[in-house]
Amino acid sequence: MTSLVGNDVARAAIEAADASGNLHHAWLITGAEGLGKASFAKYAAERLLARASGGHAGRTAAMIAAGAHPDFRVLDRLPVDADKPDKGTARSIRIDQVRALGPMLGVKPSMSDRRVIVIDAIDDLERPAANALLKSLEEPPAGTIFLLVSHAPGRLLPTIRSRCRLLRFDVLDEGNMRTILRDAVPQATEAELAALIRAGAGSPGRALRFAGLDLATIETALETIARDGDADTQQRGKLSKALSPKAAQPRYEAFLERVPAFIAERARTLTGEGLREALDAYAAAADLARASLAQSLDAATTTFEMGGYVARLARGR
Repeated sequence: MTSLVGNDVARAAIEAADASGNLHHAWLITGAEGLGKASFAKYAAERLLARASGGHAGRTAAMIAAGAHPDFRVLDRLPVDADKPDKGTARSIRIDQVRALGPMLGVKPSMSDRRVIVIDAIDDLERPAANALLKSLEEPPAGTIFLLVSHAPGRLLPTIRSRCRLLRFDVLDEGNMRTILRDAVPQATEAELAALIRAGAGSPGRALRFAGLDLATIETALETIARDGDADTQQRGKLSKALSPKAAQPRYEAFLERVPAFIAERARTLTGEGLREALDAYAAAADLARASLAQSLDAATTTFEMGGYVARLARGR
């Protein structure tokens, strides 16, 4: 769970609305992935329910943690196999999950005059599910608050967006990123922490995907290649050797994710022919990264070729 750090103004908006007695029934919590939107939605739900029940924060938190609070629900993508949750999750939130809210919404809240439903993420609703939810957003049962997490609000039905109050989460600054990552990965060296901050680009969740993978070493190699061009291919050879063994698969996948972003970062500092070269390299690297995993391409060859795209950045220096 991403720490509740940063975006103080956005996080305070619901508190202020509740304190004023004018809490909107539906909130669309938007922003890039990994900013803590879902963590905040669940935290806000806990606060709203505790306050409505007379301030019993500890009891409310314990019931929510145990999945036993009658006035709280979370809709998210279910495991593909309920008996094997590590096998992945479904591609979408299904209509039957939305319809299952019916009995809850058809009666008064149990512990106060309020209930809270979190949907993480509403982007994942299949179209019939979104249409089914729309009726509840148009005619919300008394006391019902919807907290809808969205990474891409532009893809939502306009009728859903129009019924929600927008709560936008922005990417975090370096100070907040450092605070969160230092707490989450206390064993990280300063070099590793700096590499995680760069890779996260303001998103703690994105940065934490690289934790424990010695990203600093990969970053150093990429920076050397981008600066010098790696004419003797030594850096690319070292990367290929390090990332091709089966045991290195997590680091290899991190490398595939990181290279296009690394090229894009460098492209922002270039102009003219150098910029065009970088944009071409970015497109080629992104295509190869996708194809590598989808088609199980040879890791050593792919790593070497990806390094070649990074080497093209040296031409724009």
